[in-house]
Parts: sequence; C-alpha cells; structure tokens
Amino acid sequence: MKLDRLIAGHHAMGRQAAHRAIAGRRVRVNGTCVTDGHHPVDRFTQVELDEVVIQRPERALYLMMHKPAGILSATKDDLHPTVLDLIDDPDKHTLHIAGRLDRGTSGLVLLTNDGRWSKRIMAAEEKVPKVYLVETQEAIAPEAVETFAHGFYFHTENITTLPAELVILGERSARLTLHEGRYHQVKRMFHRVGNRVRSLHRESIGAITLTADLPPGAWRALTDAETLAVSGC
Repeated sequence: MKLDRLIAGHHAMGRQAAHRAIAGRRVRVNGTCVTDGHHPVDRFTQVELDEVVIQRPERALYLMMHKPAGILSATKDDLHPTVLDLIDDPDKHTLHIAGRLDRGTSGLVLLTNDGRWSKRIMAAEEKVPKVYLVETQEAIAPEAVETFAHGFYFHTENITTLPAELVILGERSARLTLHEGRYHQVKRMFHRVGNRVRSLHRESIGAITLTADLPPGAWRALTDAETLAVSGC
C-alpha cells in the first residue's frame, strides 16, 4: 500500500487532504518524516499523523527451525504433529512456511508472517538455491554428477528440471543443490539413476544456513543479518 492511500483512508479524509498533510510534513513513518505520498507502507509500519499514531505496526516474525523427520511442514493437521506445534510463541498463528519439506525429510525450515519476504524465497523465478545432504540405498555412480547437471524430464508435469549440482561425499552420501522445489524431486531424481534416497536433510536456503547449535525440534528467531540476506538470494 502507498502512504497517501493509508492517510486518505484515515477518518475518510480523502486523497487531496492526505497529499496536503504529507507535503506539509505532518506525517511520520517509523519515526521519520516522509513527504512522498508513494512511500510504501505495510502492516508492519508505524504511521503517525500530527504526532498521533494512526497505524500501529504488527509484530514481524522471521524464524528458523530444525525440523525433525516425522513432523509435517504444515500449520495444522488433525492426524500428525506439525512444525507449528513445536513453536512456543503467542503470535505463531500468524506464521506460514517459506519452503516446505516432506514429512520424512529433516533440516532447515523457515517460517514468517511477512508474505513479501517469503515470496523472495519461494517464487520459482528467484531460483533460490537449496542445499541438501542425501544418504542413498546404493552406491552413487560417478556419472550421476553429469546427469544431475543436465536435468531430468518429468513427463507427468511436462517439465525439465533445472541443472542441479551433485557433490559426492562418500560411497552412499552426497550434497545436492537445487534451484527449485518439485514434488518429491530429490527422490525422483535419484530413482532415475537407479538409486533410492534413505535420508534427506536440508542444510540451507539461499544465504540462510541451519546453525549447528540448533537441535532437531528447536527453533529461533533469525538474526537481522539473516533476515536481510534473503533480499540477496
């Protein structure tokens, strides 16, 4: 929303009166005088008119969780525990998930109530890298590295996956970097090279990495640096 529209809606003062108030330096946004009527504001912004608060900011939440295997990446489920069940915060009902994981997959999950922030992570066109540790049933063939880099055609969706970086760490372990999140994508890709995924763990999303001091089931607020890093994904 633009600032002039918010001001105009205050007691139905109208757009012209709003512009006069803004131009007359009567409006402050987050404590700073703003004279541009097109200045963007959202529900996390405090706005004052004539030193009276006309919009109080909602509390913005940006959280990191170490999701254990067996927990659903959902905000509500009648049968299974969800990531939201693990969070102890009075505003957790406002959260949504930025980048889900399958029930059997562990690792980094991000939660927020800021839709613009999460869109930078989840929008396909952003191609945000997501890094996984993979343990497989069979030995990983060296030629799989090149195969993953070329991408796979999935006929059910009529799409070809983006090039993925596969780094073999051991006979049955690898680190995989994807820039998309198709349905069961990792399992389907390994199936194409004659292998099965035994365990899958997400290490990072973009510039945000799951920290070693966060045990399975634990969560914490992102630091300011981590939150701001998303804009550079």
